[in-house]
Amino acid sequence: MAENQMHTTKKRSPITWVPTAYFAMGLPFVVLNMVTVLMFKGLGVEDKLITFWTSLILLPWTLKPLWSPFLELFKTKKFFVVITQLITGVTFGLVAFSLNLPHFFSIAIALLAVIAFSGATHDIACDGVYMSELSTSEQAKYIGWQGAFYNIAKIVATGGLVYLAGYAIEQFAGGSTDSEVILGANRKAWMLIMAIMCGVMVLLGIYHIFMLPSGEKRKGEEGRTAKQVWHELVQVLADFFRKSHIVYYLFFIILYRFAEGFVMKIVPLFLKADRAMGGLGLSEKEIGLYYGTYGAAAFVLGSLLAGYYISARGLKKSLFSLCCIFNLPFVVYALLATFQPESGILICSGIVFEYFGYGFGFVGLTLFMMQQVAPGKHQMAHYAFASGIMNLGVMFPGMLSGWVCEVLGEWFDKPGGYEPFFIFVLIATIPAFLITYFVPFKYAPDGSLLKGERE
Repeated sequence: MAENQMHTTKKRSPITWVPTAYFAMGLPFVVLNMVTVLMFKGLGVEDKLITFWTSLILLPWTLKPLWSPFLELFKTKKFFVVITQLITGVTFGLVAFSLNLPHFFSIAIALLAVIAFSGATHDIACDGVYMSELSTSEQAKYIGWQGAFYNIAKIVATGGLVYLAGYAIEQFAGGSTDSEVILGANRKAWMLIMAIMCGVMVLLGIYHIFMLPSGEKRKGEEGRTAKQVWHELVQVLADFFRKSHIVYYLFFIILYRFAEGFVMKIVPLFLKADRAMGGLGLSEKEIGLYYGTYGAAAFVLGSLLAGYYISARGLKKSLFSLCCIFNLPFVVYALLATFQPESGILICSGIVFEYFGYGFGFVGLTLFMMQQVAPGKHQMAHYAFASGIMNLGVMFPGMLSGWVCEVLGEWFDKPGGYEPFFIFVLIATIPAFLITYFVPFKYAPDGSLLKGERE
């Protein structure tokens, strides 16, 4: 009976599991990366602590290529997808409970680190199911669904959940202006949001017990030992660092998003901070609407249009302009911090403009890693390494961003430090422009090596 059930499950249409699996992939990452920043801000945690720890806990998404080969040795890919979804859900429930404890920040960060490791492992297994269960033509057919639902998770988290948190805070506060009442309202609201995350992830895990195909090992994967896998991993890493131009490429990957690494964590804090502290004083409802809904939609639109732009001009001709479109819109936040406009339409328009440029320009870096860094004997693994280094390059500036903002605020006697910080960010874009302008290409658009180049 079990064999018949598995056979039936494997025949089930990918449309029944691809959207939900990739929604489950995107949701925890976005909550940890973006939503928790606002949560801790509302609970009175210092900016420099928020930016440091909510950046550091994302480390498993950088390091996941190091343990991904070992998952092939145990159970099935479906097992890891389901168990990590359930672990993630239960741990979000524990985060909700922890927010009411005296040392909630330390406990919550430790629990969020568990979710990060679980989420990164989930991503490996989920991609494994996708690749092992679908043919090449099916992978191409459903790649749009995959990307769409990952981005829907982003809108649901940074838009829907943040908006809901803002609504709940208003209800729990009951119009009071007392700081203790508002803090208590924040605590109850964010406990509710974390509890919702618990319920959603557990329900997804239960759904995938029945709907997800097994992701069984392909021919040739069986019988390998941990020692063999480790030896293969070391060899693949060594081959990666022997690639031509690899040192230049690594600096390029890191510096392209260097300024973004500083911006990513500070922007939600800036939007939320009181005007007296140099912020815009937006509520969670406004942030969820402007930043998490309209902004995220602009990101998706920018990504789609960038694909057509690159296909028409070619990556080599487009890359520098993509770098400009990616980095120059950060000027929006410098202007918002300088003038602190009160118009919601003006603030929202600035955020949408920046997010559109973010989506448009980000495609250039992704495609460069696919077409210039990854090609060769271990293309998939080398793309994973490049992506990990890219995430590391964003993580370190994110960890330092709160401290830099505070120091610059003290130096220039600006409460909050947001105005000098965003001017500093504009200066931090200069290395990206320089390294992108001179970046060497070694592969032609058809995938062949250019004259004088080697693997």
